[in-house]
Amino acid sequence: MTMPPETSVVGDHPSTLAIRAQALSRVFGAFTAVDAISFDVGQGEVFGFLGANGAGKTTAIRMLTGLLAPSSGAATVAGFDIRHDAARVRERIGYMSQRFSLYDDLTVHENIRLYGGIYGLTDEQIASREKDLLSRLAFTSSASLRVGALPLGWKQKLAFSVALLHSPSIVFLDEPTGGVDPVTRRQFWELIYQAAADGTTVFVTTHYLDEAEYCDRVSIMVDGHISALGTPASLKAEFAADDLDEVFVRLARGATKS
Repeated sequence: MTMPPETSVVGDHPSTLAIRAQALSRVFGAFTAVDAISFDVGQGEVFGFLGANGAGKTTAIRMLTGLLAPSSGAATVAGFDIRHDAARVRERIGYMSQRFSLYDDLTVHENIRLYGGIYGLTDEQIASREKDLLSRLAFTSSASLRVGALPLGWKQKLAFSVALLHSPSIVFLDEPTGGVDPVTRRQFWELIYQAAADGTTVFVTTHYLDEAEYCDRVSIMVDGHISALGTPASLKAEFAADDLDEVFVRLARGATKS
């Protein structure tokens, strides 16, 4: 079902909500992977979703992207209920994973054409957006190269741009800069900022705590709960910490699940 636009105070200003989770939970048998998490993400916000391995981040993202039904609670993404309108949620989001986003045995051009078709774009739309994408990334001369031959940093920037090909309201990035050198990581974050400035909500997970400082707000999950939520500055002040790494370590030390 389509939900009316919701607003909330995100940071210091009222914002149209891109994501709203309310007591969202997922249980597997006797194990509670995500335990009644609640948070809002504003349209155009860069939201960091942090947590150690096993904290529940991936399960939460799978629910928010319509790939896994919640056991209880509710959430809307891009104005649609994740339980009843999962297909419409998926139409309005982009997704990029560190492990798999593009086909290595296809060329840059072939990957763009493939994903454009998957996203339901017309041939004319694909051609126009491919031209803009290649120009923006300075990839025009590399369109015929197989993706597997590209340096990792190039591949990740291309994957992010392809995830935005259909102009989604929200893009989910799952550890997008893992293994990428510091210079390319900074360039990648410039692409994130541009997407957010254009109105796209960016929901990103990362194990690089220095990157989390670039987010408008971050949440930190521990044992399926959101144990901290706020701007990087407010969290450092709350925990009297020099950086987010110190905040993260203090919270993670209290984890009881393996």
